[in-house]
Parts: sequence; structure tokens; C-alpha cells
Amino acid sequence: MLQAQYQLIIVGGGPAGLTAGLYAARGRLKTLLVEKGATGGQVLVTDWVDNFPGFVEGVSGFDLMDKMTAHADRFGLEKKFAVIKSLDLAGEIKTVTLENGESLTASTIILCTGARPRRLGVAGEFELSGRGVSYCATCDGPFYRNQEIAVVGGGNTAIQDALHLTKFATRVTVIHRRDELRATKILQEKAFCNPRIDFLWNTQVAEIRGDKSGVAELLLRDNSGEESTLKVTGIFVLIGVMPNSDLLPPELHTDPGGFVVTDEEMATNLPGVYAAGDIRSKRFRQIINAAGEGAVAELSAEHYLGSQAPVQPFNCSPS
Repeated sequence: MLQAQYQLIIVGGGPAGLTAGLYAARGRLKTLLVEKGATGGQVLVTDWVDNFPGFVEGVSGFDLMDKMTAHADRFGLEKKFAVIKSLDLAGEIKTVTLENGESLTASTIILCTGARPRRLGVAGEFELSGRGVSYCATCDGPFYRNQEIAVVGGGNTAIQDALHLTKFATRVTVIHRRDELRATKILQEKAFCNPRIDFLWNTQVAEIRGDKSGVAELLLRDNSGEESTLKVTGIFVLIGVMPNSDLLPPELHTDPGGFVVTDEEMATNLPGVYAAGDIRSKRFRQIINAAGEGAVAELSAEHYLGSQAPVQPFNCSPS
């Protein structure tokens, strides 16, 4: 019978993957974490994390991920930095094929490939990311107390987050490219009745301006081509997220947005295959629940491995 090289392969090294790796290495599973870049994922480019338990004064995204990596390394987690070409997840033995042609096999797989925010693709967005340009109101809202900020988008997430941001900002301007919102009516009613929220209709952000200290203003362009500026110290781009799902095989069940569907134990429809973190189909995408899901996925994989393996008798006699 063909034997897998590893008991578990973790695909992706963000908060979910590192936590799964920590649990697996500590549990003495033969585990490999495969990451195409540096461990840490999207959190590496997060300027400051103020809501991760245990860090009373907050922590930079880089430092948080550095600590998570060091914690997994303490238990000897094996890592490989490589680009994955394809995944074969259907059989009893799962195969991960790397871009260099190398094949890795495992009895279980945890998918932690994450997601990425949809970006505007305008000048200044990349340069000012983390310094006034944000994609997460829950993460960064408290940094904008008594400031004037903008939200781009018109769906449920954008309007819910605009309402949330009024707890901190003195003025929230919602910029929407259409003349009506796509959010549910009850959210629209709440937003229209909130005195701290203004709306700019039929308008798009053409450029984000600022310097090393942060965002200073937005160049706006309406549907007729007329340009104007808006003074703000922050802009929240809330036009959706995209799953990093290019590698996922068609037999893996996903929702209409391409996110992996799992049960509460992080199990997918394929036996021995689990998913955790932002690649999962869910409402909230936070560092804390990604880490928790990574732990659950590893425990589920460990249980699966135990149920598949024959029972071995203990031998406690001295060697």
C-alpha cells in the first residue's frame, strides 16, 4: 500500500496555517507547511493590530506573525517555501505538486490559502496601504477617532462598516459609483438616518493622495467626468474580497463566491481535506477566528488520522 510522505500538509502560512502547524507539530504529527512567500499572509502588511487578545497595547502585523512563526518553530514545524502548481485531493493519498515538478503526498490536507480584498487599482492606494488606506473597518476603525474618513462601496459590508465607523469618526462619507445602494433596505435606512454619514453618488475615487504621514485627500471623478477633491485622513475600501482559490480542484465544494464550504469542524466534502481562515465561506474574516479555525482544522485532521490508522498496542517496557 502506498504510504504518504506526511501525515498532514498545510497549504498557506497565514494565521490559520501557522496555528494549525503549531498544533500539529506539538502533537507530533509528521507535518509540512507549504507557503509561497513569507509566513504571515495578509497580516504582514497590516500596520497595527489592536484587537488580538493578550497584546494589551496592540502589536504590529509583522511582529504578531513573527511571534506566531517562532511559536510554531519552537515545536519543530517543517516548512517549505515554494509555489504550488496543482492539488490532487480526491484520493486517500493527497498530492501537492510544486512548480518545480516535485510531488508531496499526505494523508490529510488543510487549505489555508486565504483571501485578498478587492482593490480600487488607483494611484496612491498601494503606497498608502496601512497608512490611511484600509480594507477592514473592524480592525482599523478605532484609529480614526474624531477624524473625517471615507468608505468606498454600496453593499452590505460597506454600509454596515460605515455605520460601525461612526462610533469613532466625526464624519463618514460613503462614495458609491451608482445612484443607489445594494445593501439591504434596513441597513440603508439606518445609514440614511445617521447624521454622521454623507453620500456621494455616481462617483469614483480616481486617486488617493498623501505622504509618509498618511492620507490627506481623495481625487474624485463623477460619471460625467467632473473632478473634485475630498479631504479625509482615511479611506476604507469595502468592495468585497476575493478567495485565493486558483489551486482548488473542481470537486471541492465552494459557495457562489468561490470560498470553500466546510462544517463546524472545518471538514470539506472531501474526506481528509479541511479548510481554515479566510478561504472558508463565512461572514467574518479576522485574525482571531482564522487562528481558531486553524486549531480546529488540525484537531479534526488528527482525529481523522486516528480513525484511519490501525490501533497499535502500547509497549512500556524498557528498550
